[in-house]
Amino acid sequence: MSTRFASLGVIAVLLILPLAAQAPKRAADTHPDLQGYWTNTSLTPLERPGALAGKPVLTDAEAAAYVQRVKEQNNRDRRDGGAEADVARAYNDLFFEPGSQFSRFQGVIRSSLIVDPPDGRIPPYVPQAEKRLEQNRMAARAYPPDTPQSRSLTERCIFWATAGPPMLPGPYNNNYQIIQTPDSVMIMSEMIHEVRVIPLDGRKHLPPSVGLWTGDSIGQWEGDTLVVDTTNFTDKTRFRGSDENLHVIERFRRVDPNTILYRFTIDDPTTFTKPWTAEVAMTKSENPIYEYACHEGNYALEDILSGIRAAEQRH
Repeated sequence: MSTRFASLGVIAVLLILPLAAQAPKRAADTHPDLQGYWTNTSLTPLERPGALAGKPVLTDAEAAAYVQRVKEQNNRDRRDGGAEADVARAYNDLFFEPGSQFSRFQGVIRSSLIVDPPDGRIPPYVPQAEKRLEQNRMAARAYPPDTPQSRSLTERCIFWATAGPPMLPGPYNNNYQIIQTPDSVMIMSEMIHEVRVIPLDGRKHLPPSVGLWTGDSIGQWEGDTLVVDTTNFTDKTRFRGSDENLHVIERFRRVDPNTILYRFTIDDPTTFTKPWTAEVAMTKSENPIYEYACHEGNYALEDILSGIRAAEQRH
């Protein structure tokens, strides 16, 4: 090939590259390609803090000042407050990945992930939920979790809330892998390696009698947005006080090559007075997800129960 044609080829490639970078990839079935590794790490709180009431949008300076306060308050390497406070901080700060800044949504810094209601707060509980939650608290005080089966799902490495739905950032391991085919989407959460397989073949939900830790998810494409409808939760998942009537609708939209806008709506009429909606930015990651061996070398549960048995013998 002559130098002239080689140069023209290079110029053509250079002209094409910026265009390719502007538009998200599309899968072989023409739908947007959601595949890859993603993280939703963010310091943006789910609910708008009282200190930011009336401020749905923050300036760079306001966000930076709030982030600095949060980091100082949550610094687990602090040694003030006495021995009990020190023990309660548990892991050192090294183990946590809360992020370093508020998320930006198309250039805007919001003060909460919740976008509806406008006050950025979870709606109040209905009376029957208040009663149910109080009964749970009373039962916990009267019958402390003193057996393996009565300890939390998290302690037992059965379920971690960041697996969703909804998928919200936690203290660390906020990474996900998405694999996409024409008839299904798989989402694997790094925390405890929970895997959700979401069929796109038009099937109906499972019978109401079948309850699952992460619910029963079915999906469909609405234009360039993947919409996932999830029901059939158990009464043990208890997302923000919810019960088995929890209904979650998630929307995944790839807004640019490095971002998925993840929007979810919570509807549980036996828990909340009205539905509420939040948005989280999922950012492309080049790092793979590593194995999360939840119980490997973990003696915490054994030690907790041994302590309870020792306390019983003293009394």
